[in-house]
Amino acid sequence: MTHVRVRLFAVQRELAGRRQVDLDLPDGASIEMAWTALVAEHPALASGRTAVRFARNGVYADAAEALADGDELACIPPVSGGADSAIIELRTEPFGLEVLAELGERLATDADGAICGFIGRTRASAGTPAPGQEAEAARHAGRSVEALDYEAHETMAEQTLRTIADEVRVRFSVDRLAIVHRLGLVPLGAVSVAVVAAAAHRDSAFEAARYAIDELKARAPIWKAERFADGHVWIGSPARSGQVEEES
Repeated sequence: MTHVRVRLFAVQRELAGRRQVDLDLPDGASIEMAWTALVAEHPALASGRTAVRFARNGVYADAAEALADGDELACIPPVSGGADSAIIELRTEPFGLEVLAELGERLATDADGAICGFIGRTRASAGTPAPGQEAEAARHAGRSVEALDYEAHETMAEQTLRTIADEVRVRFSVDRLAIVHRLGLVPLGAVSVAVVAAAAHRDSAFEAARYAIDELKARAPIWKAERFADGHVWIGSPARSGQVEEES
């Protein structure tokens, strides 16, 4: 038999009532077979299959891939949407707009003529609910968001953000990039993410910062729930497992 530890996050964790599930599978079992066994134990997960991506031992994997004894299988629900010189941090402590100055000072060298920063913050209006969350979203329609609650597969999230930083270096020749993301509860109006790029010229800095935040939202296993006075809604779309190829 093949023993596999399955990790669950965000809406899946809530539906199953557990953060991890241990499965004993036949030798040679695929990731898809593990999902089938998982759903047999927790039927509430079944409806989310089309939006789930998988990671085997911290690396995105196809559902047909075979599992080995002792593997960790992470089920990646819809996400909320590096280079050695990159600053990649997941912080549980609050930070404000001053983080742009902090990161700019840490990144920039005398060769840099431009520092471009982006801040993401909690807004009152609701976003697009994750698949399966439509009914709960409808229940809160017209209400103001009071906070965002973030959780992550931390090891994999940091790895994904460093990969994005590597892509920034190759695509835009920008070596100095910072991505800092909050975890936990972020109140209305508070900062949840900061991206800063330092480069010789402004065009490169703008492009690098824009690419980094867009790819973070599409790929990083970081999930957010919108908190209302009497409940919450998970937000996002299926995770993209890799970068979009450049147009020729």
